[in-house]
Formats: sequence, C-alpha cells, structure tokens
Amino acid sequence: MSQETVERVYTINLGKVLLSPNNQRAKRAINMIREFAIHHMKSEDIKIEEDVSHLVWARGIRHPPRKIRVKLTKDDDGTVLISKYQEEKPKKEEALEKKPKQQKTEKAEEKSEPVPEKKLETKEEPKAKQEKPKKEQKSEKKSEEKTKTKSNVKRKKK
Repeated sequence: MSQETVERVYTINLGKVLLSPNNQRAKRAINMIREFAIHHMKSEDIKIEEDVSHLVWARGIRHPPRKIRVKLTKDDDGTVLISKYQEEKPKKEEALEKKPKQQKTEKAEEKSEPVPEKKLETKEEPKAKQEKPKKEQKSEKKSEEKTKTKSNVKRKKK
C-alpha cells in the first residue's frame, strides 16, 4: 500500500511547559511539540522547521507561547514535518479588505481641508490665557515654583 502525503493542522497546548523550571521551558516546549507529533501522526521520524523553532524561542527560554498552531505533514517515507501554519484567506475577504483602505484615504483627504480652521483656534488660546484674573496667574506660578523646588531638593539628596 502506498501512502499519500497527509496534512493536518493542529493547535498544540503548551500550558504544561509552565510546570518545568524557568530556564528549561522553551526546550520542554520543543519536546512537547515533538511528542505531540509522534502521538498523532504515528511516526518516530520527526523534523521541526526552523520557523516553528523561532516561534517558540522568540520570547526567550523562560517565556514560550501557551499555544502554537502548526501543520503536520507526513510523507510516504513516514517522515513527519512540523511547519508553521499560515491561514489562507479566501478571495472575497481580500477584496473586502482593499475597499476599506481606499475609503480611509478618501477620509484622510477630507480631513486635510479643515486644518487651517484649527490654526485659527490655536491663535485664540494664548489670548484666553492673558484674560485670566491675576489671582489665577499667581496660583499657577506658585505651583510651578513648588514643583521646581521639590525636584531640586530630590536632586540634592541624591
């Protein structure tokens, strides 16, 4: 009997990796992926692609991912290849994604027109600050002086 290549997609739960010591977690995650493939594909000859390894080791030895999505491919020889799973998007979704991008650019062009109006508003703000009563201005100055002196005291202590 000749076997055809068998491809399956699995989400492997790596939560039990957290039971192992901090400095061995990523190694244990790789071993768990290997054990999972042996159990589900019924073959001892396992090869893990570099992308999967990089995915597990991306955050260092102490913090591997809790779950990983992989594609297991078994050849005629009985060799199992573990590769990173990449979703294939249907054409309809791709067409829908392009349309909102075009709409965003149109909205950006519309927003660029009222910019001069905003500049006028910013010119009015300094005038509003000058119109404040003298009491408010004095209290603002005092609060600024207090923060300055506090920071200077901290620096001197260090």
